[in-house]
Amino acid sequence: MNNLPLTAVGAESLREELKNLKSVKRPAVILAIAEARAHGDLSENAEYHAAREEQGFIEGRIKELESVLSHAQVIDPKSLNAGSRVVFGATVELYNDSKDTEVTYQIVGDLESDIENNKISVSSPIARALIGKEEGDEVEVKTPGGTILYEILSVAYL
Repeated sequence: MNNLPLTAVGAESLREELKNLKSVKRPAVILAIAEARAHGDLSENAEYHAAREEQGFIEGRIKELESVLSHAQVIDPKSLNAGSRVVFGATVELYNDSKDTEVTYQIVGDLESDIENNKISVSSPIARALIGKEEGDEVEVKTPGGTILYEILSVAYL
């Protein structure tokens, strides 16, 4: 497995999720399985089967998070000194000339991307087009809906 880039905030969020899964959700599902077993015949016990299925999801997510965190390359955007050049972790303010709108994105790792919070994956088409560019540059982004032209208004490392 390659080193997966994560921001320091994203890595901490994944650590918190892992801690919650191990200390809260895992014990709760074990208790639910024990209670369902107490109801008798397991072959027709829907509660038991649902709890076992949830246990499988929890254990799978724990393994995934442990693997990701053990292979992660944690990068703190605040410590980067890339100036006005766009690199991983940058918060980029863009202007879309055709729609006369501005949007701000932070370029983050694949597992921490969240478009609703304007965090885009480093492997997304927009991020790939932005990496290496500087403030003032115009960037063409090829999307399924056509090509979008953005101007980079500002680059910050928060």
